[in-house]
Amino acid sequence: MKNLSTMSLSQVQQIKYILTDIDDTLTSNGRLKSNAYASMEKLSNEDYIIIPVTGRCAGWCDHIARMWPVGGVVGENGAFFFSYDHASKKMNNVYSQTANEREKNFALLKQLKNKILDQVPGTAEASDQEYRITDLAIDFAEDVSKLPENKINQIVQIAKQNGAIAKISSIHVNCWIGTHNKLSTSLNMLKENFGLSDKEIQNKVVFIGDSPNDSTMFGFFENSVGVANVVDLMDSIEILPKYLTSNFSGDGFVELANFIIDNK
Repeated sequence: MKNLSTMSLSQVQQIKYILTDIDDTLTSNGRLKSNAYASMEKLSNEDYIIIPVTGRCAGWCDHIARMWPVGGVVGENGAFFFSYDHASKKMNNVYSQTANEREKNFALLKQLKNKILDQVPGTAEASDQEYRITDLAIDFAEDVSKLPENKINQIVQIAKQNGAIAKISSIHVNCWIGTHNKLSTSLNMLKENFGLSDKEIQNKVVFIGDSPNDSTMFGFFENSVGVANVVDLMDSIEILPKYLTSNFSGDGFVELANFIIDNK
């Protein structure tokens, strides 16, 4: 990984779209600080398009699409893309699965939840679980005492043994049934909603994240950035980002935003 400051001027000046993880990338210690939100506002005012790409729930994502200075949000690890048209006052929801598929798979995830909670003491369903529509989030660090790595891996194994995909974020294990992920839905969104070609996606998009479930995004995008706390999870991240901020969490996002604007 290279320091963000080594990204070339020609690279930075082509960037138009900022895809960003939320937890421990935009947020710091569980909070969205004013400087990170102000940086999103500043980027938006400079005509950059910010798109959070998160494991967070549909309820959060509806709010984010409506209220934040963003061009939309990819949520529940690629289950959907929500974007809000302020002129028509209409929310546009694009799902990776049909309504029948979502209902069937979510019923299976409820069964999986009970198995995990029974077999892994100390964990819990995420506090935002009731606002999810395709995803089971198992909390191992947000509202419970952080579990050791072997317990986190046990959650993943139980999910996989029961036919689910499981990805580790900085606070949750996200489980779902289907072929979608952060990367597949991000690429579909960039092509279908914003009309970008494959070449434009590599030249105009930067992704910033922090955790193992960002690995495919780090691997795909030429302009992939990790906030400094990515170093703490290096052993768990299959593909590391190309660049690294000097600052942690939300302050790392602010560093990237300032770097882009100062070099436009």
